[in-house]
Amino acid sequence: MSKRSRIYDEQKAEADMTPMLDIVFILLIFFIVTTSFVKEEGFLVSMPDGGKSNNTNTPILLIRINENGIVSLNNRITDIERLPANIENFLATNSVSTAVVIPHYETNYDKVVQVIDQINVVGGLTVSIGK
Repeated sequence: MSKRSRIYDEQKAEADMTPMLDIVFILLIFFIVTTSFVKEEGFLVSMPDGGKSNNTNTPILLIRINENGIVSLNNRITDIERLPANIENFLATNSVSTAVVIPHYETNYDKVVQVIDQINVVGGLTVSIGK
């Protein structure tokens, strides 16, 4: 093989990558422009002020959920289905506007959502989540 044919073969094997890069950039711009960003819905969490101390002797509606999913209302074990009736019974004798839910850190959060749904059945209560 002559020297001329080898040079010709080497030049023939090269491919120009500029059109390929143009296509890649055009596709990138297309996907950036056509992507729709969805704002995720959540719920508002209001944090208490750290410096204020509230030393009033008002009763508290305290609902705890332990790691096994057992629900207690003011340190009295209750069933999730009976929770609204127990809350209404407590509200009949006490003036409370906030229910504090304190789940254990190993609690299944499906159980926490069920408890919050049962509190919302009663209505008129603000739900706070503690730790």
